[in-house]
Amino acid sequence: MTEIKKQEKNKVYFDVVVPAAEIKEAETKIYKKNKNYFNVPGFRKGHVPKKIIEQFYGEGIFFEDALNEILPKYYEKAVEELDLKVIDQPNVEIDEETFDRNKDVTVQIDVDVRPEVTLGEYKGVEIEAVPTEVGEELIDNEIDKQRHLNARHINIDDRAAEEGDKVNIDFKGEVDGEAFEGGSAEDQELELGSGSFIPGFEEGIVGHEVGDEFDIDVTFPEDYFSEDLKGKEAVFHITLNSIGREELPELDDEFIKDISEFDTVEEYREDIRTKKTEEVVNNAKNLRANRVLEKVAENMQVELPPVMVDAAIEEQIRNMDYNMRSQGIQLEQYLGMLGQDLDEFKASMRPDAEKEVLKSLALEAVVAKEGFAVDDEEIEKEAREMAKNYFKGDEDKQEEMVKTMLETNTDALRGDLERRKAVDFLVEHAVEVEAEEKDEEETTEA
Repeated sequence: MTEIKKQEKNKVYFDVVVPAAEIKEAETKIYKKNKNYFNVPGFRKGHVPKKIIEQFYGEGIFFEDALNEILPKYYEKAVEELDLKVIDQPNVEIDEETFDRNKDVTVQIDVDVRPEVTLGEYKGVEIEAVPTEVGEELIDNEIDKQRHLNARHINIDDRAAEEGDKVNIDFKGEVDGEAFEGGSAEDQELELGSGSFIPGFEEGIVGHEVGDEFDIDVTFPEDYFSEDLKGKEAVFHITLNSIGREELPELDDEFIKDISEFDTVEEYREDIRTKKTEEVVNNAKNLRANRVLEKVAENMQVELPPVMVDAAIEEQIRNMDYNMRSQGIQLEQYLGMLGQDLDEFKASMRPDAEKEVLKSLALEAVVAKEGFAVDDEEIEKEAREMAKNYFKGDEDKQEEMVKTMLETNTDALRGDLERRKAVDFLVEHAVEVEAEEKDEEETTEA
């Protein structure tokens, strides 16, 4: 029976004993698999005896590969016996002073494990209330989007550019007389007053007419994303190619008939209200869950292993890299735009990654504390729901996906459902407090 020798914070130390007989058997298999690669004078290739190879290349020539082949079985058995929740690859060492190839091999192992969490208050925590009302302004904004999408563009050539106009420009920017990356473009569309460009740029176009060529002096903000341009003075050489303005369609029943399945403005507004209400309610549910988890994480005690945060950051970067590549953007390009190298970027991600790991640990602790469990029927139902959404209308593929998930992914599904139950439990027991009321309580406590 394996025993823990020592535990320091989240690191556990134990020994694994690998039988000499198994190592020798594995060495023989590795020798037979690789004997054709060894050249020894006086022997035909592939016919060199194992002992001769060991004499010529060193006694331990096959030992390391043999141990690497066998050790995982004994390591996994020890982890199971000790009921360890490992979070990183183990460090493996052999005591060279006591090592004897003819005896069982004692392997010294240390590995990081999930930290112990001591929950604080988690039932009935106070969170800031999340509004779910859909106001008239939100509906108006949605309708305005449709009006802008269906607007008629009118060219203007009898007056100077004004705020609200849409202009087409060529520009070339210089800092200290030198061009800089991303500082020039041709046929750039821009709505004046939109705040799309740095302060002073759009304002500098107002008052100019089509065909004008002019310079705009600006200063990049101190919080600009590019380190090379922060606080720098720049000159942009501008050519104003065209001025235009949107003519919005009248908001009447005829317009609504043209863009939708509805006959009246009121019917269209009600449809938007229904869809937006569903969207707002779903978003509110997610926001409540996030606020509750943040609060539970704040209230608990835990020593956060850096390796868990590192893993979370690496996963985020992998996902980001994948998404960017699908859009034809390299991660290196993005970092260049930020003026950061990879290490600086990882450091900037660390605070948020720490929060996410803490919330994850808090949720797992609540699952364990409350004893949430999921049966096989719930798991199958979840698998079928996922397959139904993934392969809409294709029952054969749905069944195939369900079968695969139930054979290979049961533990992951179980964990997801347990955590979902825990989130629902926490949100159900949380107390929503209006922002003003919450501020008053905090002031009183202070």
